[in-house]
Amino acid sequence: MTLHAMTARSAFDIEHAEYLLAEHRQALPDDHDPAAIQTLSTGNTTLPRLLRHRAETLGDKLALREKEHGVWKRYSWEHYYRQARRFAFALMSIGIERGDRIIIASENTPEWYYADLGAEMIGAVPIGIYPTNPWPELQYIVRHCGARLAVCGDQKQTDKVLDAQANEGGLPALETILCVDMKGMRKYAADVMSFDRFLELGDAHRAANPGADATLDSIIEDTSPDDVALMVYTSGTTGPPKGALLAHRSIVYSTYNYADAVGALGRDFEAVGYLPLCHAAERCYTMVMHLVLAGVVNFAESIDTVAINVREIAPTFFIGVPRIWEKLKEGFEFKLRETGSLQRWIAARLMSAGRRLDDRRAANNGQLSPIDRLQWWLCYLLLFRNIQRHLGLNRSYHRLCAGASVSPETLRFFSIAGVPISQGYGMTESAGCVFIQRDGLRSLGGCGSPINGATYKIANDGEILVGGPGVFKGYFLDTEATDSTIEDGWLRSGDIVDVLDNGEIAVVDRKKAIIITSGGKNIAPSELEKALKDSAYVKEVIVVGDGRKFLAALIQVDCDNVGLWASDRGLAYTTYKSLSQLAEVRDLIQGVVVEVNSRFARVENIRKFLILEKELDHDDGELTATQKVRRSIIDKKFSRELTIIYGGEARP
Repeated sequence: MTLHAMTARSAFDIEHAEYLLAEHRQALPDDHDPAAIQTLSTGNTTLPRLLRHRAETLGDKLALREKEHGVWKRYSWEHYYRQARRFAFALMSIGIERGDRIIIASENTPEWYYADLGAEMIGAVPIGIYPTNPWPELQYIVRHCGARLAVCGDQKQTDKVLDAQANEGGLPALETILCVDMKGMRKYAADVMSFDRFLELGDAHRAANPGADATLDSIIEDTSPDDVALMVYTSGTTGPPKGALLAHRSIVYSTYNYADAVGALGRDFEAVGYLPLCHAAERCYTMVMHLVLAGVVNFAESIDTVAINVREIAPTFFIGVPRIWEKLKEGFEFKLRETGSLQRWIAARLMSAGRRLDDRRAANNGQLSPIDRLQWWLCYLLLFRNIQRHLGLNRSYHRLCAGASVSPETLRFFSIAGVPISQGYGMTESAGCVFIQRDGLRSLGGCGSPINGATYKIANDGEILVGGPGVFKGYFLDTEATDSTIEDGWLRSGDIVDVLDNGEIAVVDRKKAIIITSGGKNIAPSELEKALKDSAYVKEVIVVGDGRKFLAALIQVDCDNVGLWASDRGLAYTTYKSLSQLAEVRDLIQGVVVEVNSRFARVENIRKFLILEKELDHDDGELTATQKVRRSIIDKKFSRELTIIYGGEARP
């Protein structure tokens, strides 16, 4: 297989993407220019008003696409607005009022958008539930927020709501359950209403009340930009999740200024929506960015088809969490290994040349000499163009890593290939990014500079405090947590940062995650964890050692990659557990640990490690919904492993 052949299977996708983007360009709005977008986004606006404006000015122009049975279905801005209004009328018909809460437990679909904006139209507060949340976590959130209505994506999500309702404590405030995909739901008719049937209630309410349209318009107008738009529950790495209240002004401010910082104003906005919409990043930089920039959102068929859908759409804007970027990189590398030895040798030489050019670019503020530019273009024609097309990023002008920092080697891969990833810094409580990398400010490990209007200061212990219009309104029903998080107008992040020479900030670690050894040495475990996860054979790492004499690591191997490695060597295994306990696999990981240790000071070295016998799992309480390790449960959950590593050593 040649390097060119690696992208042959996606030739149709690329060709189809050209058609899809051409369709979008023909649909560009009259106010698709930076000045008009600034006026629209910085005025006295709310999310429903933005949607109304887009519907009025764009009408039947393309807004959303959803793939169904292999065909992309298109929905206009007018349809989007009409469906949201129907949902708003339906909420009014069952007595939902301003300030009431509804939850949405679903994969990404157009119906999520309709429900979210429809609720906001009447001042109700939508709350997303991760589709991966088990019913006890769903029950906690629904009970805590007192949601009166639940929108479920399918039978699986409906079952979780019904389980939460039937178990101890129940869901006393919940009155109505809706389901979007009613497949397999025939026996649920007494307890669950279809989403379409609910919209029909809205139609009936509007028909029976001649003044319904005027009433809804009045509610939309009476909503202040400083009113709560939505609530996002934090992932809860150190305790139960808290409901962060975000105002319309905060979300629009953050999204607009982010778009301005990365040069998105006035450009085609074509995105693939696949990250959970209950995640603040997906909410801001797909859903709200769509309203701000008047682009097109394409809903991925599923998380398993994201790579295929991205190649087909070729988005101009792409957002991914670290694991998505790592998987894209690993997917290309393993595809490359299937080619002939000559092709692999050529690719290795071109990547080495690209690395040297990338180093020179970084040393010269993003610039290359004429000779270096010529060399890079030769590399592009021979390899980098195929990498970009294979990944579906050949048309993208901005790529963001959200949720957590990604390993330096992953960043280098994309930078070498000519599609550099921007990292930023922000959190749910700041309504998205406060800092973002841009051209000329893209140091490895950095998070960029502040967006317009954002301010910050560094406390004596290194914690970063941020301010500006993006700061949230507080935690729902938790005055104590709010007061400890917002201090004199400053949002306490809980993150320790360094300021780099070029002015960017770099996150060292969570303040509560810093390990202090028995010798008094302060160590940021995330640096070691990221370095270990640079290896394709390591999927997850938990560095431990707080109050101990030395550092150790609990390591989860990557089942796919290590499994392929084992198969190539004729090693037999049946499950993750049997694979992880092979002596040869331990030797493989030992080599990874030794190599990583060589990059760090001796006091920061991993002295012992243990390969976990099972994969970390959200359902078992080891990971949050955003796939972050719950550090608060390490001592209890892994007590057996810690005893094996440290023996009877007592912590001071």
